[in-house]
Amino acid sequence: MSILVVGSVAFDSVETPFGKADDVLGGSATYFSTAASYFSEVKLVAVVGEDFPDEHVAFLKNKGVDVNGLQRTAGKTFRWQGRYDYDLNEAHTLATHLNVFERFKPEIPATHRKSPYV
Repeated sequence: MSILVVGSVAFDSVETPFGKADDVLGGSATYFSTAASYFSEVKLVAVVGEDFPDEHVAFLKNKGVDVNGLQRTAGKTFRWQGRYDYDLNEAHTLATHLNVFERFKPEIPATHRKSPYV
C-alpha cells in the first residue's frame, strides 16, 4: 500500500509563551508524510525553492518518504509565521508568504500515479 501526498513543504516560524523557533521544517505535506511513513510507503509531491536545504530532503528520505516528486524551483520556499497561546490549541497566523507555492502546478511522476490512496 502506498499513499500519494500532494501539498505544502514550508519553513515555519513559531512563537509560543515557552519559546520561539525560526525557519524550521514545516508544511502540511511534511507533517503528514512524516507521520504516515511509520505505517505506509509515502510518495510526496510538493515544491520548494532554491533556499531549501538538502538536510531537510535527507530528513524525509531517512523517514522512507519517496521525494522523487519534490520539485525545486527558482525562488523562495513557502513560509508561515504563527503564534500559539498557553493552551497551544489554536494557531494565530502572523504572516504567510506563498513564494514558489503560489505557482505550484503538481507534476505527478509516472511511478506515483498508481498509488491507491491520495
